[in-house]
Amino acid sequence: MNLKNFISKKSIFAHNFRQIILQTYFQYFSASINKFELPAKFTFPFYYEPHPLSKLAASEVQNYLKTQTDFEHNFGLDSSKKGLVIGKMFGVLVVQNQQNEIGYIAAVSGKLAEKNNHKKFVPPVYDMLAKDSYFLKEEAVLNSINSDIECLKKNTDYVALLAQYQLEKKKAAIDIEEKKAALKAAKKDRNFRREKAKIELSAEAFAIFEASLAKESLEAKYFFNNVNRYWEHMLKPFKEKLLFYTNQIALLKEQRKTKSAALQQYLFEQYQFLNSKKEVKNLAQLFIESSEQSLPAGSGECAAPKLLQYAFLNNLKPIAMAEFWWGQSPNKEIRKHQQFYPACQGKCKPILTHMLAGIEMDTDPLLQNPAIGKELETIFEDEQLMVVFKPAAFLSVPGIHIQDSVYTRIKQQVKNISGPIIIHRLDMDTSGLLVLAKNKKAHKDLQSQFINKTVKKRYTALLDGIVKEDKGTINLPLRVDLDDRPRQLVCFEHGKPAETNWEVIERKNGQTKIHFYPISGRTHQLRVHSSHTLGLNIPIIGDDLYGQKSDRLYLHADTLEFIHPTTKQPMVFYKKAEF
Repeated sequence: MNLKNFISKKSIFAHNFRQIILQTYFQYFSASINKFELPAKFTFPFYYEPHPLSKLAASEVQNYLKTQTDFEHNFGLDSSKKGLVIGKMFGVLVVQNQQNEIGYIAAVSGKLAEKNNHKKFVPPVYDMLAKDSYFLKEEAVLNSINSDIECLKKNTDYVALLAQYQLEKKKAAIDIEEKKAALKAAKKDRNFRREKAKIELSAEAFAIFEASLAKESLEAKYFFNNVNRYWEHMLKPFKEKLLFYTNQIALLKEQRKTKSAALQQYLFEQYQFLNSKKEVKNLAQLFIESSEQSLPAGSGECAAPKLLQYAFLNNLKPIAMAEFWWGQSPNKEIRKHQQFYPACQGKCKPILTHMLAGIEMDTDPLLQNPAIGKELETIFEDEQLMVVFKPAAFLSVPGIHIQDSVYTRIKQQVKNISGPIIIHRLDMDTSGLLVLAKNKKAHKDLQSQFINKTVKKRYTALLDGIVKEDKGTINLPLRVDLDDRPRQLVCFEHGKPAETNWEVIERKNGQTKIHFYPISGRTHQLRVHSSHTLGLNIPIIGDDLYGQKSDRLYLHADTLEFIHPTTKQPMVFYKKAEF
């Protein structure tokens, strides 16, 4: 064996050994990566454009998902598959090992196919589903308590007794209500007789008569009180018998509450997160330190924390990261198959802030002012109001980190302006017309028009696909995603009504130009109604929240109609979309 072959075999052995050490989670790229430059800084996880290496790693994971036979899971991509459809978020982390080799690791958010451990995906930070784990044992206890509660609720004697009690209670309520009505009628009759007697009887006779009315009133009240006492007496045996069951149910519920809280606290403490400095903090500590009021369900189970945890445990240097959705979109939130998404704010921000401490990252774009070099165009102005054209990537009102906005610019530029000024808003990335009030009286009048929905607005948008119908109406109630602000969810239970009329203007090059006529004015209404599967199911081009990033969001408020607050004349303004 010559030296070259020996070195080659030794290198192969070393490579295989490292793969065993890393349990095959560290994967070399299938294709050559020599043409790629490593990023200078790590990915800012809450807003990013995936690095080419992240995209390549994601494509390899996606190819695996298309062909794998390691697990059975219905992502909703194959109509022939049975079972509950659940799309999943996957993540890839490009890493450098201690031999300076570049590869990647992959993870899935939550459990997959009812399991936590998989051939190609790194393990969870804490495996609740491990055999004989404390979680499973306590979960079994909780399930047993739930079963006992249900057994008591379904006990035939209890059900029969409860039904009989409800029946008697209903009879009591009807009888008491009838007697109460009779008592009121009798009182009304006594008042009538009293007034009549005042006229017809002498003072002496009236005094005797009024005394008899007072006695009659006392007897009526005494009778009514007896009716109440009678029904209390009749219902008492039922209540006492029911207490045998309700006390047991209440005791079990209290046990369940105590055990559930203790188990939750135990889990919070088991999720121990590392960072590059090998500092450890658990979930409870991280969320106490953050401004979050409560710990969202599933915290610590997302792909990003799993990837970083595995990297730090195995001395892998994080290079770049990306997360993508695989499968059918959920009913509430908008997730598109194979599309990249940032880490969620609610669940992941406190965790990743700790885990990425000390790692130099790309700049947070939310800290950069996108309006630098952009100007507001005044379309109309008089002593009462202004209509301005707001460019895309320009805040309507000051943000948490950036003060530059339509409000601050107008406040600085216009003399003798007072009051709230802003009446309505446009999303930062939406261009278009805004009407501003120059005094409180004008503001109140114009605001009233918006509240009463007499203001007419029209938007032009360019959609990333072909809309087949020519026009229609979308009714999808919206609420904020509490785990991932400022994203909005479609929620028929807690959402606020949101209605949008629309009509197609042009179909060209696989895109659709459309006019939106919002009836309501909810946050991100047009963007969600456009992208959601129950809406048009086609995102607006450049929508980095509900679609894919582009040079801009192709959404423009082109028409605004309202009544002038003092002249009462109709005002109509139009600014053509620049796309």
